[in-house]
Amino acid sequence: MPSRRTVLAATAGVTAALATGTPAHAGTPDEAGLRALVSRMTLEEKAGQLFVMRVYGHSATAPDQADIDTNLSEIGVRTAAELIAKYHVGGIIYFTWAHNTRDPYQIAALSNGIQRASLDRPRGLPVLIATDQEHGIVCRVGKPATLLPGAMAVGAGGSATDARTLGRISGTELRAMGINQDYSPDADVNVNPANPIIGVRSFGADPEAVAALVAAEVKGYRAAGVAATAKHFPGHGDTAVDSHTGIPVITHSRALWEKLDAVPFRAAIRAGIDAIMTAHLMVPALDGSGDPATLSHPILTGILRGELGYDGVVVTDSLGMQGVRTKYGDDRVPVLALKAGVDQLLNPPSLDVAWNAVLKAVHDGELTEARLDESVLRVLRLKARLGLFDAPYVSRAGVARTVGTAAHLAAADRIAERTTTLVVNEGGLLPLSRRTHGRVLVVGADPASPSGTTGPPTGVLAAALTGLGFGATAFSTGTAPSAAVIASAVTKAGAADAVVVATYDVTAADPQRTLVERLVATGKPVVAVAVRNPYDIAQLPTVSAFLAAYSWTDVELRAAARVIAGQVAPRGKLPVAVERAGRPGQVLYPVGYGLTY
Repeated sequence: MPSRRTVLAATAGVTAALATGTPAHAGTPDEAGLRALVSRMTLEEKAGQLFVMRVYGHSATAPDQADIDTNLSEIGVRTAAELIAKYHVGGIIYFTWAHNTRDPYQIAALSNGIQRASLDRPRGLPVLIATDQEHGIVCRVGKPATLLPGAMAVGAGGSATDARTLGRISGTELRAMGINQDYSPDADVNVNPANPIIGVRSFGADPEAVAALVAAEVKGYRAAGVAATAKHFPGHGDTAVDSHTGIPVITHSRALWEKLDAVPFRAAIRAGIDAIMTAHLMVPALDGSGDPATLSHPILTGILRGELGYDGVVVTDSLGMQGVRTKYGDDRVPVLALKAGVDQLLNPPSLDVAWNAVLKAVHDGELTEARLDESVLRVLRLKARLGLFDAPYVSRAGVARTVGTAAHLAAADRIAERTTTLVVNEGGLLPLSRRTHGRVLVVGADPASPSGTTGPPTGVLAAALTGLGFGATAFSTGTAPSAAVIASAVTKAGAADAVVVATYDVTAADPQRTLVERLVATGKPVVAVAVRNPYDIAQLPTVSAFLAAYSWTDVELRAAARVIAGQVAPRGKLPVAVERAGRPGQVLYPVGYGLTY
């Protein structure tokens, strides 16, 4: 794998694109100045400021032809610069799959190009450039940037200091690349083991513990000059439906919502959160209309703004998700979201349909221009607080001295070491002895890297154990191993002294469970490492040892290897309860459980 220096040097061709530009305004406008800016904007410009849109390509003006073609097909423009010119968008969101995040220098050049395209226009304004850099299993910017443990891992560590450090490091690196808003932290309280979309993206199941870590991470991002975004209001932690594909219904009473889901959002508001993202789900106890929270005036204006006293930016979750498109058409969703109290409309499936729908609603009198002004002013206040009127551009030198530094990478490793959770250790098998268990076979799941720059997990674990003095070999068996693959793994286990199995969301009828059972039957000690949800242990009662790593990114896997080898003692505690398999409500391992040595 190329070194950080090699990767950065290979992108030297973008140096010219990192030249510093001239801000559109001399100094950050005060409140009166911001209101004056709004008063001079056209209706089309105001509508544009409310949208945060995807755009394909590594460059704002010269993307690859394939990305130009996709932009024309999906958005009707060729480039990010054309997107800004046509729709006056106030924000752009970066995705790995949109080819926005190849490497730090390229990201910085893209960010500068986007800012220049907007600021060079008449009445040009700086752009909020956002991404989902939660760390753990949701990460858009990969190596050589610093990748840190995800939320549930940090929840297992239980350190507010670590959460704040995570926010500071992540925010500092994002800001150096021109990304000034992060859709993180996740403020959901994950009380449903079957939750298909939140899970390890949550800090845990204890609302007070989640609240403390959310607040700490927010403070870290704020210190770094990046807008943090708490999500998904009013709470996405107790659903068995993925709002990308359906509309979940949260059946909590109002009293339970206050005691459980609301707690981390209140903490985020007290910590000075810059933005709150809405959830595409129904909470009948908060709004009985059948509308998702994203479109709910009682939830967003009545509760979030009225009762919780929040006056910052409210941004929707992606408007391309099915949870918000089930009841209304794509032309109605953005209008209803604004009527509900939203300020930013994220990634509509068709920007042309959504933008024109907002304009039509104003022309028809369904929305007033004054209502748009309220949201535009909130967006501009955020841009001003972030210093974007003064310093919208970033530099090559800033990338070089900030992104993926040795100090940041070492901090990530230290945080990860405090998160690995030992749940089972029969007969004191761990730490493994190099003398008695020197030959280790590593098998299991190799899910795709969240950022496209890490893994594969079995290889990372094997390499880490080899570096710690073991003779480790990797054999990828996947998330659904066939009978032939299982048989091959069993054969390979014959030459090993111990087997490490990376497991990924094991279910009752899962072939991963069969793999583990067959390996246990060989008589060789089997160590299971859950690389996503810690609930796997409920399905694996025969393993000799079980560790929860909470993600399959390198930093968490290397920490797990150091625990297996005894280089560090396990310190993590389960931030969620593990229930008995097939017996909901019967707790096998409670919140706070964790062994050490």
